[in-house]
Amino acid sequence: MRMRLLVACLATAPAFAGAWRFGAVWDGAKVWKDACVVTQGDRIQSVGACPEGAIDLSRYTAIPGLIDVHTHLTYVLENRVGQSARAAAVVFLAQDNARKTLAAGVTTVRDLGAQDYADIAMRDLINQGLMTGPRMFAAGYGLSVTRGRTPSPNTADGVAEVLRVVRQQVAAGADCIKMYGSTGSGRDVTGYQTFTYEEMQAAVDAAHALGKRIAIHSYGPTGARDAVRAGADSVEHATDMDDATIAEMARRKIFYVPTIDHNRYYADNYRRLNYPPGAVADLNAFIQRNLETARKAFAAGVRFAMGSDAVYTMFGENTRELAWFVKAGMTPEQALRTATGNAAELLGMEKSLGALRPGFLADVVAVEGDPLADIDVAINKVRWVMKAGEVVETKR
Repeated sequence: MRMRLLVACLATAPAFAGAWRFGAVWDGAKVWKDACVVTQGDRIQSVGACPEGAIDLSRYTAIPGLIDVHTHLTYVLENRVGQSARAAAVVFLAQDNARKTLAAGVTTVRDLGAQDYADIAMRDLINQGLMTGPRMFAAGYGLSVTRGRTPSPNTADGVAEVLRVVRQQVAAGADCIKMYGSTGSGRDVTGYQTFTYEEMQAAVDAAHALGKRIAIHSYGPTGARDAVRAGADSVEHATDMDDATIAEMARRKIFYVPTIDHNRYYADNYRRLNYPPGAVADLNAFIQRNLETARKAFAAGVRFAMGSDAVYTMFGENTRELAWFVKAGMTPEQALRTATGNAAELLGMEKSLGALRPGFLADVVAVEGDPLADIDVAINKVRWVMKAGEVVETKR
């Protein structure tokens, strides 16, 4: 009888509550001075008045947990385990990528492409509390055309194959769909269109029919043009877009994820990645064109979401993309919105993520300084991170 009463009491007991006092709180829309974020379980209960006994973090400014909408957490630089154990080894080795991402203040990611469904395995382990890392929205395999190699599970040539592979990703548990609409990756900065408009349209229609959103990769302008025409939810990279494509992107409210900083990472690490010295000039030239396209898109009213395209040893540098957005003409606050409210909307999570409001998931980042005056504060001065009501990083 006593055991049954104890179990009943535990079942009805309130979840853990906590209160944290900050010098300022940017809730995603406005600033609260000398305010508390009060949590109940994994949710925010209130923002504003401080209850007695609140934990003092008044040295810091609180901002919503940041969202990186383009990562590849399962891309590890070295894996010496045999092919037969590849997926298991990748998930194990990628734990460090997940921890570094979280420590940078990124509490949620959209992971756009992995082999052997390693991303879905990571997502599930994190959700079950068996691995430390950001909340993941996983794409499974990214759709690709045959390119002179043995077809793999993501190969899709023609509309029928596109439909099959999209459905296969959804059946495997993907949260979103990724499509490689052009060449371009790593040291390769070409942007030759791969999928046709008709194939892109089929992928978009299939994804949307199954309740999923779709990101289309295109380094070049023609793939981006057709991705926009097809109604993709976001276009990744997309350099040298013409004015008509940019205007249509703004009209349709399609998100632009330019991933400018990932080519900076490749250029900085070309020796480690075994790229020839000549690759650096190509990468730097692409960065400038990418930045110029971002300037034009921002001026035209296109909506941006922050995506790092982090791979290998880039994790922990995810938010450096925000500095490029400021260079493209955004204020620090506008740049922060690309990694909070905008990113949450792209994920379809605008009622749970991207802001510090009652009822939202308790993802909170404490930074030292004023990120609305200096974007470097959000990039390099993260001191404390909470995900879903649990403190996961402290650097005080």
